[in-house]
Amino acid sequence: MAEKKLTLQLDFRSGLPIYTQIVEQVQSQLANGILKPGDQLPTVRALAEELRVNFNTIARAYRMLDEARIISTQQGRGTYITEIPPPKVSGKLKQESLIALTDRFVNEAERLGFSAQEISQMIRDRLKSKKATR
Repeated sequence: MAEKKLTLQLDFRSGLPIYTQIVEQVQSQLANGILKPGDQLPTVRALAEELRVNFNTIARAYRMLDEARIISTQQGRGTYITEIPPPKVSGKLKQESLIALTDRFVNEAERLGFSAQEISQMIRDRLKSKKATR
């Protein structure tokens, strides 16, 4: 199978570690069917060059993805998306993604000067609004 073009958008000012952003985006692309089991990912070195980030940052992201059984690196063959991980692992990854997304939102809202109470109220209001439109 040909190497899959991995499209990642990194935000160097978000405060979220780059390796976490990579892990989240690979998870998201897998969940959304953009990446599929069997797809080959770029090598650590190639991705580090393309994204212009440190080799160790990519290696850490790939290690985390490997530990979560999302990818598998086969010596001399490359790195591939594994078969769909067990539901328990997927649930944990979804939870970690939600936490990271929430942290990003809260950090950005705080940077804009909103209080914890204002942020909390906005989330409640938006959830209520979404529920009403369903």
